[in-house]
Amino acid sequence: MAKRPSNQFVANFPIGTSILYRQIELWIELTRIGKFAGTMVVFWPFAWGLTMAARSISMPLLHFFSYMITGFFGACAGCVWNDILDRSFDAQVARTKYRPVASGKINVFGAAMFLSMHLFLMLSLIWKVNRFAWTIGLLAVFPLTGIYPLMKRVTYWPQAWLGIAINIGITMSWACTTGSCPKSSFVLSGGSFFWTLWYDTIYACQDKKDDVNAGVKSTALLFGNHIKAILAIFGTILISSLLLSGVMNGQSPIYFVLGVIGGAAHLCWQLYTVDIDSPKSCWQMFEANGYYFGAIVEAGLALDYVNALSVQV
Repeated sequence: MAKRPSNQFVANFPIGTSILYRQIELWIELTRIGKFAGTMVVFWPFAWGLTMAARSISMPLLHFFSYMITGFFGACAGCVWNDILDRSFDAQVARTKYRPVASGKINVFGAAMFLSMHLFLMLSLIWKVNRFAWTIGLLAVFPLTGIYPLMKRVTYWPQAWLGIAINIGITMSWACTTGSCPKSSFVLSGGSFFWTLWYDTIYACQDKKDDVNAGVKSTALLFGNHIKAILAIFGTILISSLLLSGVMNGQSPIYFVLGVIGGAAHLCWQLYTVDIDSPKSCWQMFEANGYYFGAIVEAGLALDYVNALSVQV
């Protein structure tokens, strides 16, 4: 007789339905939506750039939301690709060895098909964008995001490559919506690059011991006992870029008070609170970046954008 899954919710269903539910649960787990912070730190830079661009051209809200959906599909696809390439390393790390591909619950072919579905949906949504945006998009998807999982094998700065791969989404959002990339978009991209270094160094601190044994390199190992001091530098550059890009883009006080000052206060809290020798604390701070910091900055940008639209009406 087939054994029912231990999950209480699943156990309330017939066996066939329970198996189907578990399969769906595994596919969702592969996208990291269950641990939403990982998807969101990839998504937020695109959202920031898009919202700045939307405000500058008074983009209709319906168009704005369609671009947001596109960016979200891209963020999920990046997580799936990372799990495919990192499956052998993930299997050697206590925190990641139960991920669907690393544990063998989903095979590589199945994960690749799932990734293809995400890419198809994403590309279908942006099929009609200009050639400049397509060029940036292809650069972001293939050489940058595609190569990232390999970097931890050869350099202690894989977080830097990740920062380039993720934050090209800012310039891509401008290219898709306006056909150009103003200086403010590059300033924001530069600052957000240091945000990636900030949260991914904290993230890597969870696995310092396992990474040494597995031969994985990271800034968490490179920075040694100076992690918090270096994080303070990264945070200062990030907040400065949020301020400067906002000035260059003509943002209103709404953004500066909520997005910049609010974001700076949250980063200070993170730096004061995080215990880089505690995996639990590091994971909580990583989640704080995905759930809270990114949302604080986006809230300032979004309220500013909506306010600008309402004033025009």
